[in-house]
Amino acid sequence: MQDSRSIVAGYDGSAEAATAIHWAAEQAQLRNRPLLVVHCSIWPLLTRNLGPVPGVADSGLERAAQAILEEGISRAEAAAPGLKVEGTLLHGLPASYLAEISSGEEMIVVGSRGLGGFLGLLVGSVSLELAATATCPVAVIRPDLHPGGPVVVAVDGTGSSMALEDACELASAWQAGLTVVHVHHTPPGYGHREMPDAVAAAGEVLNSALARARALSPAVPVEGRVLTDTSVAHAVLKASEGARMLVVGTKGQGLLRETIGSTAHAVLHHARGPVLISRRGTTARIREEQ
Repeated sequence: MQDSRSIVAGYDGSAEAATAIHWAAEQAQLRNRPLLVVHCSIWPLLTRNLGPVPGVADSGLERAAQAILEEGISRAEAAAPGLKVEGTLLHGLPASYLAEISSGEEMIVVGSRGLGGFLGLLVGSVSLELAATATCPVAVIRPDLHPGGPVVVAVDGTGSSMALEDACELASAWQAGLTVVHVHHTPPGYGHREMPDAVAAAGEVLNSALARARALSPAVPVEGRVLTDTSVAHAVLKASEGARMLVVGTKGQGLLRETIGSTAHAVLHHARGPVLISRRGTTARIREEQ
């Protein structure tokens, strides 16, 4: 049976969304997938006056929303000539609709619209909510893309199989290096005191992940590191400096910090480059094509 999964990209007309559309189009072309550009208009939640202004051609809030969608489609087509690009205009809150439309798709791609340098928080509410509720991998794209860097994937004690698979697929598509990291977490106050059993266990986790990564992506160079830190997120963020993509797993569903995992939460807030949150799940699918 033919695989019909698409890459879905949210577009709101912002500069961050334009970067995400360009990235999504290139990724769709590399993977031979169609691209679905989605714009969510919140105007129907705020007013009923969506129609054109009398006597003014090509006006009105609904037409403005359609124009944003058309702009997103045009950007995608320009970034990847020949790519199959479709568009969908939805009405409602972006994160809710994008989470529902993600069911069964290859990946969902959004830009980061955070608070700039304020307290170091760089992720917007839509990105954070999608990381907790989407049912496919979520790529959060920032302008600092590091095209020459490796793909970095963080694995926990379980081996983070889904995150590892997603990282291998990205590295293979780009023919980029892959760096697998596992953090040997030491409680505050321990410093880097040697704990032979824990160090050995960390090495085993990494070696198992490296063996699987090399089997999944035999054509790309794979390396690994065990990191020691009192904060898993700090170690992962430091290791990802200059990465083309940082891939991490997450846990659960919902909007509370604990349900997406503290490491994924911190990475989304503080990473300076693109992040892929590796997710899988099932939910109802919504697609209103206009």
